[in-house]
Amino acid sequence: MSAIRPEPGSRLDVVLVKAGRTKIRYPAELLADDGTRVTVRAPWAGGAVRDFGFVRFEPGDVFTEHYWRDRWYSVKEVRDARGVLKGWYCDVTRPATRLGTELVVEDLDLDLWRSADGTDVRRLDEDEFAASGLPRTDPEAATAAMAALDELEGLAREGGFETLLS
Repeated sequence: MSAIRPEPGSRLDVVLVKAGRTKIRYPAELLADDGTRVTVRAPWAGGAVRDFGFVRFEPGDVFTEHYWRDRWYSVKEVRDARGVLKGWYCDVTRPATRLGTELVVEDLDLDLWRSADGTDVRRLDEDEFAASGLPRTDPEAATAAMAALDELEGLAREGGFETLLS
C-alpha cells in the first residue's frame, strides 16, 4: 500500500469497536498515512474529566494517535491544553483498518500507560481481558494481544516510544 499525503485539514472518523459494537466514534485530523501507520490528532473525545488516579484526561487535552495495519496496538501521545506532555496511553487492538474516511480499530481490553517522565509504566485491564473470553474463543488473537502488551511494556520501560513514533 502506498503512502497517502493528506491535504491540510483532512479528517477521519476514528471508530473504536469493542465486542462487535461501536464503543466511541470521534473526528480526527489526518496527519499521515504511510500505508502501514496512520497518524491522527484529536482533542480528548470523552467530554468530561476522566480521572484514572495516575492521569487525568480532560477537555483541552490533545491526543496524537498512531495506528498500525500490521501491529496489534495503538499508541496515543497525550498533551494538555498548553502542550505539556502527560504521557502515552496505549490500546491493544487488532490491526487497524481504514475504510474511506473511517479508521476502524477493535479494542481487545488490554491497555498500557507510560508517564511523560517514564517513571510510571503500568499494564491496565488485564482482568477485563480475561473476562472478555477472548483467550477461550480466539486463542490466536489472545496470544497476539498478550505479545503486543509485552512489546509495549518493553518499549515503555526502555524509552522506545520516541523511536517507534519518529
